[in-house]
Amino acid sequence: MSGLPVGAPPLADGLPQPARRQAMLVIVLGLTLAVLDSSIVNLALPDIARQLQSGAAQSVWVVNAYQLATLVVLLPLAALGERVGYRRVYLVGMALFALASVGAMLAASMPALIAARALQGLGAAGVMAVNAALVRLIYPRAQLGHGMAINSLVVATASMAGPSVAAAILSVASWPWLFAMNLPLGVGVWWLGWRALPVNPPSANHAPRFSAIDVLLNGAMFTLLFLGGEQLGVRSAAQGGSAATGAILLAAGVAVGAVFLWRQRGLAAPLFPVDLLRIPVFALSMGSSVGAFCAQMLGFLSLPFLLLEAQGRTHLEAGLLITAWPLATAVVAPLAGRLIGRYPDGLLGGIGMAVFAAGLVSLGLMPAQPADWNVAWRMALCGAGFALFQSPNNHTIVTSAPLHRSGAASGMLGTARLTGQTLGAVSLAAIFALRPGHDGSAESLALLVAGACAVVAGVCSSLRVRQR
Repeated sequence: MSGLPVGAPPLADGLPQPARRQAMLVIVLGLTLAVLDSSIVNLALPDIARQLQSGAAQSVWVVNAYQLATLVVLLPLAALGERVGYRRVYLVGMALFALASVGAMLAASMPALIAARALQGLGAAGVMAVNAALVRLIYPRAQLGHGMAINSLVVATASMAGPSVAAAILSVASWPWLFAMNLPLGVGVWWLGWRALPVNPPSANHAPRFSAIDVLLNGAMFTLLFLGGEQLGVRSAAQGGSAATGAILLAAGVAVGAVFLWRQRGLAAPLFPVDLLRIPVFALSMGSSVGAFCAQMLGFLSLPFLLLEAQGRTHLEAGLLITAWPLATAVVAPLAGRLIGRYPDGLLGGIGMAVFAAGLVSLGLMPAQPADWNVAWRMALCGAGFALFQSPNNHTIVTSAPLHRSGAASGMLGTARLTGQTLGAVSLAAIFALRPGHDGSAESLALLVAGACAVVAGVCSSLRVRQR
């Protein structure tokens, strides 16, 4: 194989060709698998619950277990990457992801499937925690915007492609095949990664130091906040008293988080990167990311209800209309990558969020029975705006951190995405609890709220121009 030898460090400013293309292929394939699996089972949940003789509420944890496991260990694995090397964390994560997929495929009960999905989430976290840090090693600084644009495109399209891929597989096979495909793909990505990914010799001077207590506090904080939000948003309408339980869990999460952050404040390289959040442009970029992904999730989840239930469209019609969103993302993301460096990231992100907000609000204000083209251009506006925002925003998050803290910045990328998506899902559940009928009013309200979240993200992004 041409390029650098196995295990060789990158050059001073990225990898040479063709080693750069080979390493980036690994990044793209691994990230696609990790992001795709967060939503690929959604369509199969009724079949899974029926076959494993479980209720709908328990089957939701097939999705939740993956997301929660990923969220809990993202930052510890990012810090571990700074200590032992990003390549090692990535390869171990991919191996665990592939093996856990076998467990999910063979699961004979709902608890076994949920446990396998949690292990899958742990493996996916290994991939996502160090993904952006590896991109920073792969690309020369002058071309890093191109690499971040590819990353953003993969995340955006894989997030949207989950239901479509699942529909294609389920049309010819049963739900275990959703996980079976991960084994050959995961093994292939692991082998390519072992051959192509660069090594970052960790610096002894900056090796992050964190204790087992910090890891436990980090896990407890995210778990309590996740469970509290899930109780408040998803269960409060159906179960009396669960709102109080959710509030207690959220309060406990905030209390644990306060203790955790207090312990982190004086460390040179803390597990939760409070040192990076002291950098104004980094903090504003994180706020932008959380707001943008909250808006994106509100849109993703409410649109199927609006098109199918309120407007009475078929699954095929709804799927084709929603496809305009990722198609616009695929067109604009490479353009956004080329604009990075020519114009301020904050300006590009602010314009992108303004376009995104306009698309979401226009979807929320649609007439009751709009023509197909009247829906498609609104979808395309959303996809184009988000693509123009995400690549410059991710570029700022990665490059505003010191090189030896690339792992922490990479981990915060995934943490912001999952946090925003969780907030979006909980917000939509709360809106549906307040307006239970699917006559279009709840979905329209959700899209307007999503537009407001996009506006907040755009303001945070625009403020970075002055900070720069």
